[in-house]
Amino acid sequence: MQKTKLGISVGLVGAILYLCGYFSGYLAALLIAGYVLLAEENVWLKKTSVRVVVLMIGFSVLYTLLGLIPDLIGLVNSVFNVFGGHFGISFVTNIINVFRNLLDLFKLVVFFLLGASALAQKDIRIPGLDDLIDKHMN
Repeated sequence: MQKTKLGISVGLVGAILYLCGYFSGYLAALLIAGYVLLAEENVWLKKTSVRVVVLMIGFSVLYTLLGLIPDLIGLVNSVFNVFGGHFGISFVTNIINVFRNLLDLFKLVVFFLLGASALAQKDIRIPGLDDLIDKHMN
C-alpha cells in the first residue's frame, strides 16, 4: 500500500477527495487537490484529484443550466409584475425541479461509488471524462 508524504494511504486520500467534493464543496476539494498536484508523486492520486474537481465543475454546470429555464420564467414574471400582471409556468418549473433532484441523487451516487472504489485505488471509468483527463495530463 503506497503512502503519501503525510503518511496516509493514497487510496484514503483519494476517497477523502471524493467525499470532500460532495460534502465540503470547492474550497476543501481544491485545497486537497492543490496539495496533491504540488506535493505528491503518485500519478493515480494526481489524476484522481483532477477528476474530482472536473466532476464538481461538471455537476455545477449541469445544475446551473437546468436552472436557467425557471430563472428566465422568473425574469419574464418580474417584467409582467412591473405592469401589474403575472406570468408563470409552474408545470415547467416543477419538471425542472424534478430533474435537479435527480441530478443531486445521481451526484451522490457517483461521488460515493468513486470514493468507495478509491479506497482500493481502483477506478470506475467514466468514458468522456477520463479521456479528457488522460489527454490533458499526459
